[in-house]
Amino acid sequence: MVTPRPWVVGNRWDSLDGVYPQVLPRVSVIVAHYEQPGELARTLSALSMQDYPSELLEIIVADDGSSGDVSVPPGVILVRQDDRGFRLAAARNLGVRASTGDVLCFLDADTAPEPGYVRALTRLPALLPEAVTVGRRRHADFSGIHAQTPVIEAVVGRELPEPAWLTQEYARSRDLLDADDRSYRFVIGAVIACSRRLFDETGGFDESFSAYGGEDWEWAHRMWQAGAVLAHVPSAVAWHDGPEWAERSGSGLERANAQTLRLVSSIPVGGSAPRGLLSRAPDLVVRLRGTHTREALFIAVDSILAAFPRAHVVLDAEAALDVDDPRVVIGGDAPDARVLWELDRPVVVLEPAWIAEQVAGIGAGDVGTVDLVDVDGSSLGVLRSRRALRRAARWGTAEGFDTVSVRADGVHAVRPDPRVEAWVGGWGGRNQFGSA
Repeated sequence: MVTPRPWVVGNRWDSLDGVYPQVLPRVSVIVAHYEQPGELARTLSALSMQDYPSELLEIIVADDGSSGDVSVPPGVILVRQDDRGFRLAAARNLGVRASTGDVLCFLDADTAPEPGYVRALTRLPALLPEAVTVGRRRHADFSGIHAQTPVIEAVVGRELPEPAWLTQEYARSRDLLDADDRSYRFVIGAVIACSRRLFDETGGFDESFSAYGGEDWEWAHRMWQAGAVLAHVPSAVAWHDGPEWAERSGSGLERANAQTLRLVSSIPVGGSAPRGLLSRAPDLVVRLRGTHTREALFIAVDSILAAFPRAHVVLDAEAALDVDDPRVVIGGDAPDARVLWELDRPVVVLEPAWIAEQVAGIGAGDVGTVDLVDVDGSSLGVLRSRRALRRAARWGTAEGFDTVSVRADGVHAVRPDPRVEAWVGGWGGRNQFGSA
C-alpha cells in the first residue's frame, strides 16, 4: 500500500517504515565523471547489476570536461561540458537536464553501488516527493581488481575505515530522523537521491560553486529549508575507491577553510553563519503590520533587535519611525528567512531566552508554527518556519507540520504611550512600557 498523502509531519519518514510504492518510478542515475575511466567502468558495471527493473532505470554520465573520449556502454547516455575548472554542480545539473526519470539518483564515478542500492535509496523519494535520501558511502581499495568484478566480491578483504564523523552522526540522529538545520553536513553528494519535482522546484545545484566541496551541502540546506525530509538509508551502500576525503592527499586545512568561507554566506544558521558579521539573508524576519505610535514602534524594534541582532524588522510604509539601521525595512517586502514572526501590534522582549529558544528550534521537529499569546490570551504574533510555509504552499494545507499555541514568557505587548526613557535607561519595570 502507498501513503494516502504525499507528505509526512515534520521529518517523520519513520511513519513509512515497511511501506513500498505500488508502482515503481522511472529512476535516472546521474554519474558525475572527470578523468577516471577505470572507476567509471566499475561504477557503470555495478549499475548494470542493480536489482531495480532495467526498463525503469536510466543511466546518464555527466562529464566535467575530461580530455579525450569517454567510453560508456550501449544504452548509457553521455553528456559533456567544457573543462573550465571544477564544475561538479554544473555537471550534475547537465545530467539532470538530459534525464527523464521521476526520481534522481546521484553518484560519483568512483563510487560503485551494491546491487540493491537504487531500490533502497529511491523508496522514500518514490513515496514522498519531499524526501532527500543519502546512502551509506563505504570505502575500499580497488587497485588491481577488474572493473567487471561484482562489487560485493571486489571489496572482500579490501575495506578501508568509514568516516567516523558520519557514522557517529547517523547513530546520534537515528539516521537523520532527528535532523535539524545543520544536518545538511551529513548529506553527501556522492550518494544521494530525490524527486525531480523538488529538485526542479529548488533550482538544482548552485553552479557558482567552482572548487572542490560544499555544493552538496548548500543544495541539501536549500532543500531542507524548502521543506525536504532528510533520511539516511544505511542499506543503500556504495563503495568509494580509496580513503575518506580527510585522508586523501591535498585535503588539508586550506581546502577546508575555503569550503567553510564559501558556505558562510549561503547558510545563515547558528554554527554555520558568521558569529558577528551579518549574513546576506537574515535567519529571522519580524513583520510588524499596522500604524502605531512612534514610541511603541521604537521600543518594539529596539528590543527585538537587542534579542536577535541578526534579525530584520519590516514595518508598513506608514510606520512613524525614523531610524538609520539597515536591519529595519520600512515599506518593503519581507526578505526570505528561516523564521518569520508576524505581529499586528508592537511587543517588547524583556527576557529573550525563551523566545530565542522557540526561534532556534521551530521547523526542525514536528512543530512548524507557534501561536504566541500573552497571559490574558491575547495574541503576541505567530512564528512560522520557512519549512512549514514552503510545505503548506506546495500541498495547499498546513498539515505537514504541527501548530501549537503557547504563552510567551518574557514577551509583552507595548502600550501606545510607553516611557521611552525608562526603556533606554534600563530602569523601571514592565509597567513603564508594557501593557498591564
